[in-house]
Amino acid sequence: MPNKRSGGGLSATQQAAKFLGVSVLAGAVMAGIALPAVGALGLAAKGSVEGFDELPANLKQPPLSQRTTILDSKGDSIATVYSRDRTVVDLKEISPYMQQAIIAIEDARFYQHGAIDLKGVLRALNRNAQDGGVTQGASTLTQQLVKNVAVEEAGDDPTLVAQATQQTLGRKINELKKAIQLEEELSKKKILENYLNITFFGQQAYGVEAASQRYFSKSAKDLDVEEAALLAGIVQSPSRYDPVNDPQEATKRRNTVLQRMADVGDISQAEADKAKAKPLGLDISKPKNGCITAVKGAGFFCDYVRKIFLNDPIFGKTKEERVKIWNQGGLTIRTTMDPQAQKSVQASVKAHVRQKDDVATAATIVEPGTGKILAMGQSRPYGLDTKKNETSINLSVDESMGGGAGYQPGSTFKPIVAAAAIEDGMSPGKIYSAPYKMAYPSPISTCGGGTWRNGTGTGAAKLENESASEVGPYSMEKATALSVNTYFVQMIADIGICPVTKMAKKMGVGRADGRKMDQAPSIALGTQEMSPLTMANGYATFAARGMYCTPVAIESITQRVGDKSKSLEVPKSTCSRAMSEKTADTISTLLEGVVEDGTGREAGLGPSRPSAGKTGTTDFRYAAWFVGYTPNMAGAVWVGDPAHKRRMVNITIGGEWHDKVFGGRVPGPIWRDMMSGALAGKPSPDFNRVYIPDERPDRDRGDGDNGNGNGNGNGNGNGNGDDNGNGDDGGFIGGNNGGTTFPTPDFTIPENWFEGQTNGGNNGNGNGGGFG
Repeated sequence: MPNKRSGGGLSATQQAAKFLGVSVLAGAVMAGIALPAVGALGLAAKGSVEGFDELPANLKQPPLSQRTTILDSKGDSIATVYSRDRTVVDLKEISPYMQQAIIAIEDARFYQHGAIDLKGVLRALNRNAQDGGVTQGASTLTQQLVKNVAVEEAGDDPTLVAQATQQTLGRKINELKKAIQLEEELSKKKILENYLNITFFGQQAYGVEAASQRYFSKSAKDLDVEEAALLAGIVQSPSRYDPVNDPQEATKRRNTVLQRMADVGDISQAEADKAKAKPLGLDISKPKNGCITAVKGAGFFCDYVRKIFLNDPIFGKTKEERVKIWNQGGLTIRTTMDPQAQKSVQASVKAHVRQKDDVATAATIVEPGTGKILAMGQSRPYGLDTKKNETSINLSVDESMGGGAGYQPGSTFKPIVAAAAIEDGMSPGKIYSAPYKMAYPSPISTCGGGTWRNGTGTGAAKLENESASEVGPYSMEKATALSVNTYFVQMIADIGICPVTKMAKKMGVGRADGRKMDQAPSIALGTQEMSPLTMANGYATFAARGMYCTPVAIESITQRVGDKSKSLEVPKSTCSRAMSEKTADTISTLLEGVVEDGTGREAGLGPSRPSAGKTGTTDFRYAAWFVGYTPNMAGAVWVGDPAHKRRMVNITIGGEWHDKVFGGRVPGPIWRDMMSGALAGKPSPDFNRVYIPDERPDRDRGDGDNGNGNGNGNGNGNGNGDDNGNGDDGGFIGGNNGGTTFPTPDFTIPENWFEGQTNGGNNGNGNGGGFG
């Protein structure tokens, strides 16, 4: 005679024999219990036993979904996300009262029978016959476990859930077969442990640990008898016996469980009566799930991490595989988010742009040389309440990663044009005539040997600088500081469009909507929509002396499966040289001038912290930018209307009135404050500066946003920048030479050509460049 296993129950051989001997009876009985009438189904026993051996039975370790914890770079929790709020625990971490209660009410003979409790089947059949309906079931805990595993694997797919719970004889036979094999391979205690960890207890709580935390705010190991009885009673019908929404019904059910525990001898009648007299004693912890619960304003960073997981093939060959792993959970994801930088970003954003403002801001910080995303935040918080200006759109990232279609970066794209030109051999002292207004040069070479051609006559596309007083000639240094449109278009006409698009690609700079860059010279003015993360990481290439590193947000991932943990492979940043060190250093030198005494002065970090950057303001002022960096951090700030409808003129932002918004006036201070806080206490390395020849004639003049510069040449010249012709924050060199006015040449002017030809008495009305 085969030996019985510890814990009682027949051996697999005995169970199989009994199953074969009563297969029709068992199938009919189970169908009779689970369904209104067997005869009405028109089912035969044929097909129920056939194929028995082919049914899958690997249920020893159910793939239980658990919560996933997302951490910052220091190991502190950012958010908890899950498809099932569950924390798997060992049986020894579950109160003995809870173990007794669930067995007493669901399967009192659990330790006496095998996978099938024939006595229970007959008892249920008799009761249902007497009542004229289905009032009592006979599934053992093992059978219930099999069914719950099927439901778990179905996830949130309604079709699969229906298949896992369909009331058919075939499914019951399948369930019985798996239950028999489970009883052979697992101990009773392991089956009970798995059952308590997989079962749904209502209120989004899966498994007894989550349920204990939800209803009593304590661990399952600390449950009292009356608390355990309440949870055990919920299992049969989580909605009907919900203690939060129907405490009266839940109390009745709890007391039924307590009485059952007394009937089977787990507790005395006196103990049961004492427990019945107690109130439910709920201490509810509300469900907290998803990136909406993220701390430190990191909801969008959290969502970006989720998007990476679901999109990167490193986590699974197909989207379905990746979704399954994510939903299964049990992940501990350590990210690159620096808590100091994140705190600083959120503080700066909140100080300068309000949640209820007509426009929003988004800001991102990355680490040059590593691609690590250190911070990501925006003024409109993560959420679904649009009336409160909440949004689930991550304004910092590309469309494919949960962002929008992007925003025109304006003049912040000009340094990329300059880098392409310098890398192509152009001198950083290059002079262009840079007239106030001009037609786009034509033809201009494009990639693949093609050409871009402008129209003729009235059909010719034209461009102009921000102000009629902004007239060249200019050198690269001054044109960058003033953000002179016509200078950079003349530059791209000389080198062609292809070197610019290729340089942008090397720097990871592309359109937010995923489309290829348009082959048009207007690219020099930043007319193609991009995201703050793209621009921040692109500028990090300059900070890293020409090395571009792909952005990364995940440091490591540990996955818990059952009682074991394993590390998952994560995406790594790949770095490549986008330009020479000298080219990058030259751009940094140029952009230092923008911050020190150019359009970006309000973004400066002070004399003890070298910084470089560029302002950008788009046509019609739908967006304004500041993108900048130090040798150890790069960041981008965008301000605008995500819907591209509200122009930033005559507008209040952060409680401050602006007749016109410029990149240096709103985004600049946001960048300054966020970077100052992020860099506090960190080293302050210097740039590797490059000598830039001054090939431009000596004729500075007024520029900017109400900036007055009085310059005396041989007479009085006033270089007064005003809002009719200004850049972001000009007025820094207004009238140094009496506001000299020169003819507008259409050729490159040699160095010192106009030396000593200053004319006093003329007014120079300066500007900071269109899109600056």
